[in-house]
Amino acid sequence: MNLASLRSEPHVSSIDETIGAHAELLSEQLQAMSEALFPPASEKELRKFTSGEAARLIGVSDSRLRQLSLAGEGPQPALSPGGRRHYTLSQINALRQMLAQAAKGRNESRVYLPTRSAAERLQVLAVTNFKGGSGKTTTAAHLAQYLALRGYRVLAVDLDPQASLSALFGILPEVHVRANETLYGAIRYDDEIRPLSAITKATYFDGLDIVPGNLELMEFEHETPKALLSGSAQPGEMFFSRIARALDDVSDRYDVVVMDCPPQLGYLTLSALCAATSVLVTIHPQMLDVASMSQFLLMTHDLLSVVREAGGRLDYDFFRYLITRYEPQDAPQTKVVALLRNLFGDHVMTSPMVKSAAISDAGLTKQTLYEIGRESLTRSTYDRALEALDAVNGEIEQLMREAWGRS
Repeated sequence: MNLASLRSEPHVSSIDETIGAHAELLSEQLQAMSEALFPPASEKELRKFTSGEAARLIGVSDSRLRQLSLAGEGPQPALSPGGRRHYTLSQINALRQMLAQAAKGRNESRVYLPTRSAAERLQVLAVTNFKGGSGKTTTAAHLAQYLALRGYRVLAVDLDPQASLSALFGILPEVHVRANETLYGAIRYDDEIRPLSAITKATYFDGLDIVPGNLELMEFEHETPKALLSGSAQPGEMFFSRIARALDDVSDRYDVVVMDCPPQLGYLTLSALCAATSVLVTIHPQMLDVASMSQFLLMTHDLLSVVREAGGRLDYDFFRYLITRYEPQDAPQTKVVALLRNLFGDHVMTSPMVKSAAISDAGLTKQTLYEIGRESLTRSTYDRALEALDAVNGEIEQLMREAWGRS
């Protein structure tokens, strides 16, 4: 069935057939668009970074990198026809390792290599909201990539059956993710359960792995009520502890886990909130969105109270609201932000994520701002968006560092 025949058809026998036909058409179109951008034989690749960008990421001067390159120390950059040096992210991480090993003292080595010690607990950050369109997935993707660029070992977990986070990383949920290859495979109730280490996939960002999502995640929402009614789940294996237990299998491999939660308060979101050490609630500063968030907070309070009484762990290092898609010139939005800061004080992040055409333009090709580089957009637009993005993610990084007891 093609689009023209569907449009000309006067009647479709039932609504489920109409929906099914629309789903098939849209899926085919999205797959065709994805294959046009990224042919099946190819995979997404991260761009190379200029020596200036690499120096800023590592925390050294550009002249220091030049000296290392001329001395033949560390990985050697690729040279452009004009003689400019470019590094891959894996080369940048190798330079971090080399400089950290040569550093004097633990604090100095952490300047180059900020990975956590055995005494510092794994940071599990849940990015959540009850309402779609708040920039939740975009926030999670940029945060995971920012932390990987900073030298942390990161695991991104797509908990949303719509799998938008996976798509941003070039993973088509209907094509590239097979049965038992989502988080559901590690939290299911039957004997087909798998260790999470067998499900994680490496991405084109060195140091950043992902647990992809697809519609299979809905099985957890369907199976959990049955398990609760049948009493088949053991006391220590209640639904709210299953994600935390799955993460235990890979905890020594990562510093940070970023979970993109579905835009609903179901068993997956509750399990994520119980596994989290920190929570980030994204808010679009419009009154309808704030009203929706009010209902989300009330429901979350009620449900988490029940979970706590049942033995669930709710031990957060920080809980923050992030203002997203913010337009500073929009007077009503400014008033909403002022209201939220007045009500919630320091729980509202200092840095808002400003609405930017640069991020939207990057999203058209399933990319993020950290992937496309300055040459792809108007420089002033790119620089403003990157400054806002780095301010948000830098504030979250600082909260993590404080949770680890670092200055």
